[in-house]
Amino acid sequence: MAIKQSSKTASGTLIFSLMAGYSIVYMDKNMISTAIIPISEQFHLDSGQTGIIMSAFFLGYSLMQIPSGWLADRLGAKRVLMASMIIIGLFSYLFGLANGLAFFIIVRFFAGMGHGGYPPSCSKSIAENFPQERRTFVQSLILSTSGIGGILAFVLGANLVAINWHLAYAVLGTLYLLAFVCILIFVPSKPRQPEVDQKPGTKGAGFLEVLKNRNVLVLFVAMLLLNILLYGNISWMPTFIKNTFGLSIGQAGILLAVNAVFTTVATIYAGQLLSKLFLGREKVAILGAGLISAVLVVCFVFSRNIWLSLLLLILVSCVSVVAFTGIFTWPHKIMDPHIIGSAIGIINTGGTLGGFLAPMIIGYLVKAAGGSFVGAFLFMGAAAIASGLMALLVRIGK
Repeated sequence: MAIKQSSKTASGTLIFSLMAGYSIVYMDKNMISTAIIPISEQFHLDSGQTGIIMSAFFLGYSLMQIPSGWLADRLGAKRVLMASMIIIGLFSYLFGLANGLAFFIIVRFFAGMGHGGYPPSCSKSIAENFPQERRTFVQSLILSTSGIGGILAFVLGANLVAINWHLAYAVLGTLYLLAFVCILIFVPSKPRQPEVDQKPGTKGAGFLEVLKNRNVLVLFVAMLLLNILLYGNISWMPTFIKNTFGLSIGQAGILLAVNAVFTTVATIYAGQLLSKLFLGREKVAILGAGLISAVLVVCFVFSRNIWLSLLLLILVSCVSVVAFTGIFTWPHKIMDPHIIGSAIGIINTGGTLGGFLAPMIIGYLVKAAGGSFVGAFLFMGAAAIASGLMALLVRIGK
């Protein structure tokens, strides 16, 4: 099902639909960090157990990234996008019914598997429907939904969680179904770009060939390391702010919503910077952003002034998103569009593995330190530096 529209209108509705789905995906990723607070209190869970719940999501996410990228290359992006929305919506409803540690872990694992289909198929849809010179900007525009999803999570989601966390996940499941309808109506079933105009099932580059690609593997590791910082922040920031400054869930949500607004704007401008000022100099942008993010994270964890901490958190988000956008959009510049789904699937698997490791490791670091977050944030800063150094290993023009 698709509605015939003018080329400009069709591009606009396509971007809107992809952004709508991604916004709910990021809302989901962020909202668990506030929902886990009343859940841990209700079911008497410690930081190690709550870390496992959050990490289970990313384990499922990691396992489905590569298969989903392969499916997007073979079957087309739209089918995988729609399947992803249906699966996540179903398990969002089920999460609201969960009543024990094992149930939470299982449901989040399968929700993560649903999430695994979205990033590679979204990137594939961009490659199928936009010329190469526009792909970096469109991809960065869609990635700005990380901030939009944060706003939704920390304004709408946090307030729903404060009322009743079961209700919050019922609403989330409904939003996924609405995103499914947008994708069904507005995402084209056939590519608009001649260079990726293949029939479903036609053979492109083999998966093993993609897996052997040096740049794919380097960016896989770089994304893994960077996401230890990004998802460490997402998973534990509400708890850190609540415990450090004695705020309620709603108050912490307001501060994090402000941060999400800046993140949204920063992601859009990151795409512009990488398309113009740092075109051909992506290594410099990613390494610089990693180093600066590490310094800011260390300053943040030692700050005890709430306004200075908020400023530092905003700076961490704005700078680190340059590295994230750089790694995520680089494949559009240096890789064959026929393999972009598989390539993004592999690279983003690194990111989701970082998301799997970060909540769990940080939870146990905090527990081992008797509730202190200092060691955990130093660990995240070191990971950001290592990510920037990995970017230096990317080979251009080979």
